[in-house]
Amino acid sequence: MNDLVNKNKQLSNISFSVLDLVHVLSGQTPSDSFRNSLDLARHVEQLGYKRYWLAEHHNMPGIASSATAVLIGHIAGGTSTIRVGSGGIMLPNHSPLVVAEQFGTLESLFPGRIDLGIGRAPGTDQLTSIALRRDLKGNVEQFPQHVQEIQQYFGPPDPTARVRAIPGEGLQVPVWLLGSSTYGAQLAAHLGVPYAFASHFAPTNLHAALSAYRQNFQPSESLATPYAMACVNVIAAETDEEANYLATSLYQAFLNVIRGKPGRLKPPVEQMDGIWEEAEEYAVHQMLQYSFIGSATTVKKDLQRFLDTTQVDELMVATAIFDHQARLQSYELVQKIWA
Repeated sequence: MNDLVNKNKQLSNISFSVLDLVHVLSGQTPSDSFRNSLDLARHVEQLGYKRYWLAEHHNMPGIASSATAVLIGHIAGGTSTIRVGSGGIMLPNHSPLVVAEQFGTLESLFPGRIDLGIGRAPGTDQLTSIALRRDLKGNVEQFPQHVQEIQQYFGPPDPTARVRAIPGEGLQVPVWLLGSSTYGAQLAAHLGVPYAFASHFAPTNLHAALSAYRQNFQPSESLATPYAMACVNVIAAETDEEANYLATSLYQAFLNVIRGKPGRLKPPVEQMDGIWEEAEEYAVHQMLQYSFIGSATTVKKDLQRFLDTTQVDELMVATAIFDHQARLQSYELVQKIWA
């Protein structure tokens, strides 16, 4: 695809991390999801995954990570070494000072283990966005300034500053920019911060965004060279057939999103025929283009091909599996791929 392919980066050379959307399963409650998340975090920590990120979503009955900073504290407090962070905090929903104070508090509680990933999208529908904040338009337009404001709050202590983040100042919490377009990539390049692309649900602009980030990157005090991460869906099982069966929960979840009827994660089904129409099937597979489903052998081959064409520095794995034990096993199989 481009000259990056010739660099021959291998899965064993990069870091692997986890994105947990904290799915609420059909027949269960958010409390059950929180217990499963902590169990998963402890499991992947032992397996050697680098990060465990949680994403801010609102007004979605099937996702329980709306109070993202609170949940990060829960996961970090129940683990000991894995980095824990946001993938991401949707900045237009919040005051930059509040974000800096929250993550300054987290960094003070769990030194050297907190990441702040920031996104520009609201993470919800427009009506809920208005309920979350008063100034819908202005906050989005001021996104670059608000990111820099957070960076300043984490900078060296300035006793003369009229507004300070306490805790927060002097802690240098790593700030990531998240995105699904070239906008976030270009801003991340300009600020000299690491960049994460949401290819697990918005694959269209992946290569353009990575190219824009690398070509325009300006070194900063915190990052000398570009560092790019891509998030992908992975569902691994002992056989391709079992993995494809487990993946029907993911398909049903995205089908509900397309239909505008989001709900709790459903158990897998033997086949999707009769559940979705042909056009819906096409739309789901387009959104899930970067989903790798199958046995460890199949997933390894597909992930390596993805790495060949993207040359990302880190892969973040999202795994929407209804059965908790099968989800744990999927991350085990992925670990064997790169260990």
